[in-house]
Amino acid sequence: MDLGALLHHYFGTDELDGLDEAALQAGAERLAIDFGIEREPGRRFALWSLMHGLDIAPDPATAFKTHHERKAAYESARLAARAERPCASASPLVKRGGSRSPRRASAPRHLRP
Repeated sequence: MDLGALLHHYFGTDELDGLDEAALQAGAERLAIDFGIEREPGRRFALWSLMHGLDIAPDPATAFKTHHERKAAYESARLAARAERPCASASPLVKRGGSRSPRRASAPRHLRP
């Protein structure tokens, strides 16, 4: 499934920033209805993923019937949350205002001169 095509199908545009609250609500309702009636697991998961990205997804425990589907949804949500966090290796540069250059990784012991 193509993200741009899904957004256009449910919201009439692939740029959600310009939509008013009523248009967002109507698109979210159409998306939720299609998720509820979709029976093909791959398409259902794709619709749930879109809903999760828009912060309107139901909890995987109630959204999916099988353990494998629930596990995949929880893992997808965990990875999405992890991707939103700043990179841990970048935090010293951010905390110090970017004035410090990153340290180079040293070579493994067996490759050192």
